[in-house]
Amino acid sequence: MVFVDTSAFLAIENRRDVHHIQALDFKDSCLKAGQMLITSDYVLDESYTIIRLRAGHRIAVQFGEALRASHLLRVEFITPEIIEKAWHLFKDFTEHDFSFTDCTSFVLMERLHIPTAFTFDAHFKEYGRFQVKPLS
Repeated sequence: MVFVDTSAFLAIENRRDVHHIQALDFKDSCLKAGQMLITSDYVLDESYTIIRLRAGHRIAVQFGEALRASHLLRVEFITPEIIEKAWHLFKDFTEHDFSFTDCTSFVLMERLHIPTAFTFDAHFKEYGRFQVKPLS
């Protein structure tokens, strides 16, 4: 299983993103290897919002509709239990500037035993408990 973060979605969708080709290649390699791609409703919320702000409403809706129609991505919902654990991470990791969404992702990945994050966000590497791909 591979967890897909907002930065990966943004790189896949934006041809001008410096990581665009790398993101497409990694996504394709995951799919060819039969790896399940998983994300959260919080990551989708963040992705829809950023795409709308950067590229417009129509592009954000197209992105969302494509994801909703896809059978290649499983969306996990952030539960009150995950929120509570994420809040403690958010509160306790004062030396890092993790977003609350990052913290929910970390807790979800740990809960589901997902070893790999598909991301270009260095926070996943800073957290230190997951393989971070394709970021090295």
